[in-house]
Amino acid sequence: MSLLGYTHISGLLNCLTHFPNCKIFCLSRFMATNDLMSELQKDSIKLDDDSERKVVKMILKLLEDKNGEVQNLAVKCLGPLVSKVKEYQVETIVDTLCTNMLSDKEQLRDISSIGLKTVIGELPPASSGSALAASVCKKITGRLTSAIAKQEDVSVQLEALDIMADMLCRQGGLLVNFHPSILSCLLPQLTSPRLAVRKRTIIALGHLVMSCGNLVFVDLIEHLLSELSRNESMSTTRTYIQSIAAISRQAGHRIGEYLEKIIPLVVKFCNIDDDELREYCIQAFESFVRRCPKEVYPHVGTVISICLKYLTYDPNYNYDDEDEDENAMDADGADEDYQGSDDEYSDDDDMSWKVRRAAAKCLDAVVSTRHEMLPEFYRTVSPALIARFKEREENVKADVFHAYLSLLKQTRPAQSWLCDPDAMEQGETPLTMLQSQVPMIVKALHKQMKEKSVKTRQCCFNMLTELVNVLPGALTQHIPVLVPGIIFSLNDKSSSSNLKIDALSCLYVILCNHQPQVFHPHVQALVPPVVACVGDPFYKITSEALLVTQQLVKRDTFDATPYIDDLFTCTIGRLRAADIDQEVKERAISCMGQIICNLGDSLGSDLPGTLHIFLERLKNEITRLTTVKALTLIADASKCLIDLRPILGEAVPILASFLVTPAMIDAVLAELPPLISESDMHVSQMAISFLTTLARVHPLSLAMIGGSTILSELISLVRSPLLQGGALSAMLEFFQALVGTGTASLGYMDLLRMLTGPVYAQSAALTHKQSYYSIAKCVAALTRACPKVGPPVPPTLPVLLALVLDFLSHDSIRLLALLSLGEVGHHVDLSGQPELKTVILEAFSSASEEVKSAASYALGSIAVGNLPEYLPFVLGEISGQPKRQYLLLHSLKEIIGSASVAGLKPYVENIWTLLLKHCECAEEGTRNVVAECLGKLTLIDPETLLPRLKGYLLAGSSYARSSVVTAVKFTISDHPQTIDPLLKNCIGDFLKTLEDPDLNVRRVALVTFNSAAHNKPSLIRDLLDSVLPHLYNETKVRKELIREVEMGPFKHTVDDGLDIRKAAFECMYTLLDSCLDRLDIFEFLNHVEDGLKDHYDIKMLTFLMLARLSTLCPSAVLQRLDRLVEPLRATCTTKVKANSVKQEFEKQDELKRSAMRAVVALLTIPEAEKSPLMSEFQSQISSNPELAAIFESIQRDSSSANMESMDTS
Repeated sequence: MSLLGYTHISGLLNCLTHFPNCKIFCLSRFMATNDLMSELQKDSIKLDDDSERKVVKMILKLLEDKNGEVQNLAVKCLGPLVSKVKEYQVETIVDTLCTNMLSDKEQLRDISSIGLKTVIGELPPASSGSALAASVCKKITGRLTSAIAKQEDVSVQLEALDIMADMLCRQGGLLVNFHPSILSCLLPQLTSPRLAVRKRTIIALGHLVMSCGNLVFVDLIEHLLSELSRNESMSTTRTYIQSIAAISRQAGHRIGEYLEKIIPLVVKFCNIDDDELREYCIQAFESFVRRCPKEVYPHVGTVISICLKYLTYDPNYNYDDEDEDENAMDADGADEDYQGSDDEYSDDDDMSWKVRRAAAKCLDAVVSTRHEMLPEFYRTVSPALIARFKEREENVKADVFHAYLSLLKQTRPAQSWLCDPDAMEQGETPLTMLQSQVPMIVKALHKQMKEKSVKTRQCCFNMLTELVNVLPGALTQHIPVLVPGIIFSLNDKSSSSNLKIDALSCLYVILCNHQPQVFHPHVQALVPPVVACVGDPFYKITSEALLVTQQLVKRDTFDATPYIDDLFTCTIGRLRAADIDQEVKERAISCMGQIICNLGDSLGSDLPGTLHIFLERLKNEITRLTTVKALTLIADASKCLIDLRPILGEAVPILASFLVTPAMIDAVLAELPPLISESDMHVSQMAISFLTTLARVHPLSLAMIGGSTILSELISLVRSPLLQGGALSAMLEFFQALVGTGTASLGYMDLLRMLTGPVYAQSAALTHKQSYYSIAKCVAALTRACPKVGPPVPPTLPVLLALVLDFLSHDSIRLLALLSLGEVGHHVDLSGQPELKTVILEAFSSASEEVKSAASYALGSIAVGNLPEYLPFVLGEISGQPKRQYLLLHSLKEIIGSASVAGLKPYVENIWTLLLKHCECAEEGTRNVVAECLGKLTLIDPETLLPRLKGYLLAGSSYARSSVVTAVKFTISDHPQTIDPLLKNCIGDFLKTLEDPDLNVRRVALVTFNSAAHNKPSLIRDLLDSVLPHLYNETKVRKELIREVEMGPFKHTVDDGLDIRKAAFECMYTLLDSCLDRLDIFEFLNHVEDGLKDHYDIKMLTFLMLARLSTLCPSAVLQRLDRLVEPLRATCTTKVKANSVKQEFEKQDELKRSAMRAVVALLTIPEAEKSPLMSEFQSQISSNPELAAIFESIQRDSSSANMESMDTS
């Protein structure tokens, strides 16, 4: 029977048993082993105990095969085998591999080492709590530590160290009990005479510190510090410095507290004349800067000065001659083709370049992580980096360029709120300092752009691109110097494709961000190389060149006649080609469209043929959209009128086929009903907007919706409490457009009956107040749009008045009638109805709170329609009717919020005086309405009223102070206002109330601060240093504010400080989005940590903050991870008493879910799961079915949300 017949594992094992271990049968053994591997990789494979034993025995035997290929296949079998056999078989495999690793045979040692790594790689992660992983790792650890400690065979030691590092990286959390013994066997290896052993020991220590306990970590650091202090030999000192750098890279969050001891030692060793040691010291600084941002901050100045010193450290080379050559070159002229120095210095023994490279990388780290020091960087770091663009070593030069790119990227504001318009007036800013250094940058890059090195030139182009993106127009004065360098790279036959792409991309960005006149003198020189690139065989170069060509033509303000032939010829060649990349096709179409638009009158006989190519592209579905855009551009051309008649005959029918036809309208209308639903308001809004457009441009098509489900879906949506904002506005526009079409059975009264009929007939109960507001707005929209209705009296008014007066009517009918009156009166003057005031005031006496509220809204809204008639009346009623004061103040609020500024100005003084009389009212609801009115009134005349408002901060009444501070909240919005500059100057005075002795005043001050931080952060960014201590102070639980209230036989605890703590934590959450760069994250985390142990409401807020911080500041959170895990664990494991009410169980479930969301967010931080406490918590979650189910559910939701964001990005 052939080998292929043995498909079953037992058959394969028989084959392998009968093939001798010799060269003759090696191919047969290879094929059988390959088939065995394929069988083991199948998920469906199940092995009984006997088969397991035989398979394991055979694979271990094959590991000793004389043929290397068979051995390699046997190792690959170990991966799937580990997950298929029982635990004791895995232990057998591990025992054999460990024994073989100590063998005298080098090949067997190597293959066994690979086998152990394979087994370790296949074990479940430590967080899963797998007993198999724990058992195997413990078994391996003892064997490895003895192999490392013996030091008999270096090759065995190296393999053991490699496997130990791999195991600590993957399963370190399972070996906590072994960590002390692992450390004790690793530390002596740091003084090994073999450098390879030291390096692998350093790697293993790096992985150890990610999961070891605090005692082991302290022992390790103390050992390294004591050895460094002794400094017995330079060789071991270098190793200890490398070890500290490795520990910092792997567990920077743990080493931070030791930096005060470490950094002085590292600084001392920097001054020793040993280049290798200096390199390691500066690399250590880099890891401290990146991984311990808070702790290293006091030493950043020292680090920068050391890096600047060694950035220029090149003892074996003199740059003065180069500087003289450069000055001579500048004097001779910028257009000379300098091709770099052929006699560059080179010395294989010179290691100083490594020191300079380390310094450049460290500066890169500092610049990337300390945004707040940008002005200082431009004073000290920027000139030094620019001066080093002349670096002779290419790798070092690339790192210098990269550091400067990081500086430029930091300078470009990442968020709009960083662009403070007042900043430019405050003297030197990073942007102005960069602007002043542009001549230095260009001078330094000028020579580099003609270097032989492709890498150097690419760096130059990347630098120029980023510079122009940060400072558009910055190179206006320097284009003559830069153009020769760009042309040099485009013409260079030996340069790589990537260099040409970067050069073209850079040229494109410069063209887009500078005035076209700047390039006029250089067009003659630029066109030939760009044209040549359009014809390049590599599609990416062609694509970029077409973009540049289009930009050259688009910004044409010069005589282009000499260049038309070249530009047209190169573009038409690409336009005609059918077998080219899609991106090139589209850019060729766009480029030719721009050429015809700007230069079409000069194309002569070439134009008709080109237009026919456009016609062909129009017929192709893939290029259709780009062609339509190009034709639109040509048709709109104002510079030259293009005769499109040669293609109109065929093009118009094709274009018309894209337009909507009656049959298509019917098909679309048939699909609309399911789209009009409260479940997706955005889609509903688009569907309604489509119907509105249809009503305006094709009114006849709406005849069919009267009897369709579309109208019933629209009416249902009107009654939805979710209809508001853009969707409601779209609905109002639709009803106005619909009634204007005059469609039969869809007239004014028909639509009115559809909207209001069910309410009046009491056949459809509306559960939400918002539904009545929506219907009322639709009634008003119909009334305004109806062609037969006009002032002074809409036909619906008498009916509405009658319904309000009918006290036997249901409250919902009176509610809708009052709201409808208000909405109509807002736009139509109803002062001709003398009984209207009486009718509404009588409604103030209704037993229904909702009817009274509607009457209040209606009075204010009607007053907007005729202020002289109604506003004095409302003010008089407020003064004369104290019982109705609250409702009348709401009417006044509606007037101030909706009336025009010009209409209100004559009444401002009277309103202001009246409001101040009521700002000390004991009723908080009344004070809040007064405060909103004061705030909105201040916006009318801020220069006069804001200082008055500020004056009342000195009022003796805490009620008055709280009203004034709340009023400020209503002067802040998320769009620019005239009050903003005035408010910025005095908001600090209002926020001083955070120190007020009254608890409520401090609470409303926090609410106002939160509004400013959310809507207009520039108001408070400069005040954070003084405000944050008071804000953080309010996050503390105050025992003096906690009291017990007796409720019958029960005692209930009341925390009067809870509301102010919630306000403080809400402010903290807002600051994460708006002022993150101004926060001390570690101080911030201290208070988040306290919040995790607070009341239910505050816990929910801090869980959200923790998830947000995991994304925004992962390294800082990682440093505090151990302290954050415990409160999360406590929340997840808390159990509600069995006799608790249902709400308590629901609250605890929601707390668990929120805490688990925070845990999932924390686990997205690299290395978070390596924390011993987090690893232990994960095991606890896995072993608890309830927590495991919640965890898995949240993980699924999180991954699906990430996929959706990727799809929409």
